[in-house]
Amino acid sequence: MSSNDTITTAKLGTDGPEVGVQGLGCMGMSHAYGPTDEAEARATLERALEVGVTLFDTADVYGFGRNEEFIAPFVRAHRDRVTLATKFAIVRREDDPSYQAIRNDRAYIRESVEGSLRRLGVDHIDLYYMHRRDVEVPMEETVAAMAELVAEGKVGHLGLSEVTGSELRAAHAVHPIAAVQSEWSLFSRDIEAGVVPAARELGVALVPYSPLGRGFLTGSFVNADKDLAHDDWRRNQPRFTGDNAAVNAALLEPVRAIAEARGLTPAQVALAWVQQRAAVQGLTVVPIPGTRKRSRLEENTAATRVVLTGEELTALEPIAAQVAGDRYPDMSFASAGRE
Repeated sequence: MSSNDTITTAKLGTDGPEVGVQGLGCMGMSHAYGPTDEAEARATLERALEVGVTLFDTADVYGFGRNEEFIAPFVRAHRDRVTLATKFAIVRREDDPSYQAIRNDRAYIRESVEGSLRRLGVDHIDLYYMHRRDVEVPMEETVAAMAELVAEGKVGHLGLSEVTGSELRAAHAVHPIAAVQSEWSLFSRDIEAGVVPAARELGVALVPYSPLGRGFLTGSFVNADKDLAHDDWRRNQPRFTGDNAAVNAALLEPVRAIAEARGLTPAQVALAWVQQRAAVQGLTVVPIPGTRKRSRLEENTAATRVVLTGEELTALEPIAAQVAGDRYPDMSFASAGRE
């Protein structure tokens, strides 16, 4: 990729930061997806900045804070060029892998932001997300507490993850929301029913996570049980194991056919589809595919320059409705059940 191949930019929300039109999900660099070549992962962070990626996404729960610590040296070295996003709300225990809770209360938010600032070694977070919704705490109270952090200069802009359209509207009425992060891909389109229209109406950007279906859409694995490391988180996901995996692998044929005809990779077709949601749906879309390799990063960012034809979009349209299995083992972890 030459220096002329840097990606274009987009604005997060009406008053949010200008970022590269594709971001980088950093979770897998040190968490969830098996062994990591740390040197290559760090080189990938540097290469991302070179090609115009400026939104770097992590969360306090990834590796119990270790993912924030992993990207911290990179963030500090390029602080004026990096738009740093992290999240709070998911509570896990290292000594009990089965434990999971969600907290949106003010005390926990303040505790969480201080922990993230300390691990990252910075004095402010550019985009701070509520990672998941605790329905026991009114959205208005959560966003008011987050807004205090903006007023204090600890946070630049607010984001939400896995919320419904009505929850987004309630939050935005308290304080402007720059971005909503939700799963959005050829395999996952439930947000189009409620949150996408709300985001379009309010001028909120969509930041799709897992736009490559956690790697499944790229063809990098076919069955998680057989193809992935024993500690890979995807072995617990219903879509990627057993009979579901076989059904879903067969759905990728149109992706492969378009890739072959266009001289692209399946990943580029899948990402181009997500990037093109901006034009199709009429709102800002900044996906955050994750990778630990420079070659994959360059492959992914090249997809921002691919425009799928109407015929190609039609061929891809039926896929999501045919996918077997839920996005998570426990779908209370996602917004779809509340929509």
